[in-house]
Amino acid sequence: MESKGTEESTARSKTTFEKPPGRSAMPTWYPDLLDSVASRVAAGRVRAINAANQELVRTYWAIGNDILNRQEQEGWGAKVIDRLSADLRDRFPEAKGFSSRNLKYMRSLAEAWPQTAIVQAPLAQLPWYHHLALLDKVREPATRLWYAEKAVEGGWSRNVLTHQIDSRLHERAGKATSNFKTTLPPSDSDLVQQATKDPYVFDFVAMTGQRNERELESQLIDHVQKFLLELGQGFAFVGRQIQLHVAGDEFFADLLFYNFKLRRFVVIELKAGKFDPGYLGQLGVYMSAVDDLLAQDGDKPTIGLLLCKSKNELVAEYALRGYNSPIGVANWAAELEESMPEEFAGALPTVDELEAELTAATDDRPVRDETK
Repeated sequence: MESKGTEESTARSKTTFEKPPGRSAMPTWYPDLLDSVASRVAAGRVRAINAANQELVRTYWAIGNDILNRQEQEGWGAKVIDRLSADLRDRFPEAKGFSSRNLKYMRSLAEAWPQTAIVQAPLAQLPWYHHLALLDKVREPATRLWYAEKAVEGGWSRNVLTHQIDSRLHERAGKATSNFKTTLPPSDSDLVQQATKDPYVFDFVAMTGQRNERELESQLIDHVQKFLLELGQGFAFVGRQIQLHVAGDEFFADLLFYNFKLRRFVVIELKAGKFDPGYLGQLGVYMSAVDDLLAQDGDKPTIGLLLCKSKNELVAEYALRGYNSPIGVANWAAELEESMPEEFAGALPTVDELEAELTAATDDRPVRDETK
């Protein structure tokens, strides 16, 4: 009789594991096949996640609409939502997202959007947590839709969306003083204008009391990821203090970017003080040099962006009329100093609401969508 050890050894000897053939044995076209199949798998996963998110949002809207209609008909209060939350969790113990607070958000979603809006892009493409940010922070429907469109277009995460709302991007987008309409073709001028802001908010920098261009430039590069986020979609950092040789003379551009959406280089000059018309001539030299020395076939003419601590709007407009190169002039600020607009102030919770939030049960918080 064979021992136990002998039996195990025999079993192991009979066990075989099929090994895939070596990559070197594959035909030359195999890498193309692998790449094609892998890309289809990745694209399919993205579509599946997007479809799941869209179905989740539509379902949440429908639930919120049921609650809203019943509440309007019967006039009942929050206790019914609390009871509904408990019963739903009893009936679907494996499901998440049916806390009282989340049900109230569903009601708010249905109250904020008609069905025709929620089933269409861009609202249908936003994950649930993006909708919560919009509901919490923006009251005006047109403004809320504007942020939804930008979030889908830019592929913003919820944190980026929240940051853009907090920085009041909709008030700043496309507002730089410029001569784009007179220096660029109509097909480009609006697109370039919308790529600007005024002011640019650099709330991630920590300036000392004596502000200067070099310090600001250094801090922007130290936080280049946040700087790129503030600049907007399509910007890629090329370098700082770019050396430009022009007929034996040397010039140094503060910051150079390339915008893949605009297909142009963008020269940014930083000024720690007030706008001076003389700055435009300096910037124009840098732009012409970049066009001649760095631009490639297919690149469109370089645009310039002059960022000053402050500017006289009319003086900037007058100064730009004398230039044929496309230049935008905008302020930069370490923080937004203006008072909060009414629509945002109305979105802030009251003291009583804050106290209620702090004492709420843990399971009464919105549950993060696992398909996000």
